[in-house]
Amino acid sequence: MLDRIFKLGKESAIYGLSSIVGRFLNFLLVPFYTNFLFKAELGTVGYLYSYIAFAFVIYGYGMDSAYMRFVASLESGDKKQTVSAPFFSLLVTSFLFSLLIYFSAASIGDLLDAGPERADLVGHAGLILFIRYSAWILFFDTLAIVPFAYLRMENKAKLFAGLRVLNIVITVVLTVIMFVFFQMRVDVVFIANLIASAFTALVLFWIVSPQLTFRIPGKLYKEMLRFGLPYIPASLAGIAIQVIDRPILKALTNNDTVGIYTANYRLGVLMMLVVGMFDYAWRPFFLTHAKDSDAPRLFSKVFTYFVSLLMLVFVTGTMFIDDIVRIRLFGGYFIGPAYWGGLKIVPIILLAYVFTGAYVNFVVGVYLEKKTKYLPYATGAGAAANIIANYLLIPPLGIMGAAIATLISYIVMAAGIYFPSQKFYHVEYEWGRILRLCLATGAVVGLFLVIHPDPATLSGISTKLAFTALFIVLVFVLRVFDSADIKETKDALARMFTRT
Repeated sequence: MLDRIFKLGKESAIYGLSSIVGRFLNFLLVPFYTNFLFKAELGTVGYLYSYIAFAFVIYGYGMDSAYMRFVASLESGDKKQTVSAPFFSLLVTSFLFSLLIYFSAASIGDLLDAGPERADLVGHAGLILFIRYSAWILFFDTLAIVPFAYLRMENKAKLFAGLRVLNIVITVVLTVIMFVFFQMRVDVVFIANLIASAFTALVLFWIVSPQLTFRIPGKLYKEMLRFGLPYIPASLAGIAIQVIDRPILKALTNNDTVGIYTANYRLGVLMMLVVGMFDYAWRPFFLTHAKDSDAPRLFSKVFTYFVSLLMLVFVTGTMFIDDIVRIRLFGGYFIGPAYWGGLKIVPIILLAYVFTGAYVNFVVGVYLEKKTKYLPYATGAGAAANIIANYLLIPPLGIMGAAIATLISYIVMAAGIYFPSQKFYHVEYEWGRILRLCLATGAVVGLFLVIHPDPATLSGISTKLAFTALFIVLVFVLRVFDSADIKETKDALARMFTRT
């Protein structure tokens, strides 16, 4: 069994490599943002990009999923038509959407900047300019949707990954150049993104252009629309859980607070990467092994190992985040001191991603039994919980309230998909072991919070390393893994390293 689990881990690393590299490069921009921008400027970027995330769902209206679904089941007909229908549909609609946003930027700016604190340092005119940049960022990103899906379906993973990483490299390099050498300010974020998106879209258009034709049957297009449009509500709910807290936080507080929250929220990137890597490989893995005689036990064991890894990341991330932000970089700190007051939300965000990982695991039943209609209910309940909790918790708790609201939403989402999945495909999860793992985690993190060693000192780091070792010891003392697990792990590793 562990041979298959190790294979899943290997596939997770392969699928997630481009995501890791890309997100890590993107993460490197955080030090520049926090050292070169004022909190209010970063807050403006944070809440405006949250609206971009929502708009991107509307721009794409599920056509990438429609393309992959139809091309995968294509038994006869013209494959070029299956590529061309969604591509030209998105080309026309995204151009019209972006024109509408561009010429309505002033009115949109009035709506977004209607609070008592009008755009702070960027000014209302600056906000309008950023909205116009955003319109064309959305246009070029939408043009890339179908070509990227085409690369995936044609098994051109290296080209897919290379272009995704190149897009982020261009963004990072341009951002650094414009910050450091041209001393530009917050408009750098949008200009660099726009140039990178335009470059990527043009390269992808060149790649996919031989597959394009203007001969598109109306029946095919209608069927693809019928398949793709239902993805909008589920996707909007998923995006809402991720980003709705920024606009609410701005409405209830100010741009400085949003800036602090945005910078510290991004420090949960490591946990997000682990979950994202796993998700890339998990879906094909459980679909492949669903008919194995021991499939439910295999899926249960995967969950135990995966949660163990997430808890290790949670423990180390919670303890060492104070040290990471104090790393000296380019004459400053990894995260500017003005943002350190928000570090208290990082453990909450890390824990929220643990429940995201649980949700990813629990989708097995609804996918295998083709009951995906339950997905929008789970994500919708999570989004509703997020909005309600934000309005209730932000006034008394500030950014901590927003972080707790995020955690609540992911708990609701995981629970919302767990029960229907178990109904359709029962997996006997090892809840006793998971509970003991949680006890070990709570004991170590609780002890750390009581003692709270000084950050960025030799004694403090030594104490934290000791706590990490204590966590690992407790995992075995509490028999999260028993002797049979350890023996099977050793045997599987031996086979892996002796295999020719």
